[in-house]
Amino acid sequence: MTHINVLDPGASPLDYFGFELRRHREAAGLTQRQLGDILNYTGSLVGQIETARKLPTQEFSERADTALETGGLLSRLVELVMRSQLPAWFRQVAELEARAEEICTFHMGMVHGLLQTPEYVRAVLGALDDTDLEDRTAVRLARQRIFEKPKPPVFWLVLSEAALHQKIGDPEIMRGQLAHLNSFENNPRINVQVLPYSAGAHAGLTGSFNLYRFSSDPTIVYTEGYGSGHPTANPETVKDCSLRYDHLRAAALSLKDSADLIRRVMEDRYGEQLA
Repeated sequence: MTHINVLDPGASPLDYFGFELRRHREAAGLTQRQLGDILNYTGSLVGQIETARKLPTQEFSERADTALETGGLLSRLVELVMRSQLPAWFRQVAELEARAEEICTFHMGMVHGLLQTPEYVRAVLGALDDTDLEDRTAVRLARQRIFEKPKPPVFWLVLSEAALHQKIGDPEIMRGQLAHLNSFENNPRINVQVLPYSAGAHAGLTGSFNLYRFSSDPTIVYTEGYGSGHPTANPETVKDCSLRYDHLRAAALSLKDSADLIRRVMEDRYGEQLA
C-alpha cells in the first residue's frame, strides 16, 4: 500500500493511469480483489496496474471503464500510456501515424509494424532480448488501433518479396503473418503490394522509408537507423522519396497478383494447404 500512497500522477502517463484507476475503484467502494473479480482479472494485477508496475491492456481498460462508470476515461488514457512506453526516438513516429491521412511505406526485410500479427511481433522483438516481451508486444500492437478510428488513414505498403521468405519465428507464425496480409485484400484503405525479385534493381535499394501525408501539414519522410529515427519535411527530400515511391509502386505487382504471390509462398515455403 505504501507504493500506492506515494504514487505521483504527474510522473508519467502510466502513473496517472494507476492513480485514476485507484481513485475510481475507491470511490466505488471496492477492494482490488473485488474489482479483479468483476473484471475477471486477479486482484494482484489490479494492484500492479495501480502502482504503475504493470501495463494496462485495452481490454482491461474497457472493462474497468464499464465497471467503474468512468465515461471511457481509462480507455482514452491507455493510448497515451502505450505511446509513452515506446522508445523515446520512436514516439514522434507514433504521433505521425496517429495524425496522418495517408501512410505510404516501403519495407525490405520484414512486415511493417502496423500489419504485424502478435506472434510475429514477439518473434521480432524477442530475437535478442525477451525481457518484458508481453508488455513490449502490447505496446507495438497498440499502434494498430489507428485503423479503428472513424476515419482511419489510407495505408499503402510496398513489401519486398524477400520479407515473405525471411522466416521470422516458426512456419506457423509465418503462415499466420502472410494470411494476415491477405486479410486486407478487399479493404481499400489497407493496400499491400509485393515488389518481386524479378523487378531487379529498383528505386528502394537505398533502404526502407515511410511517407506521412496530412490534410494541411507538410508531408514527412521518415527513415530509421539502429536506435534512431530521422523524420524530415525538407521539400527536396520529400520530392525525391515521393518519386521513388511512385516508381516502387509501379514496379510492384498489382494488389491481386501480390495476394496470389503471398498465397503461393504460404503453400510452397510454409506448408499452407489451401482448401
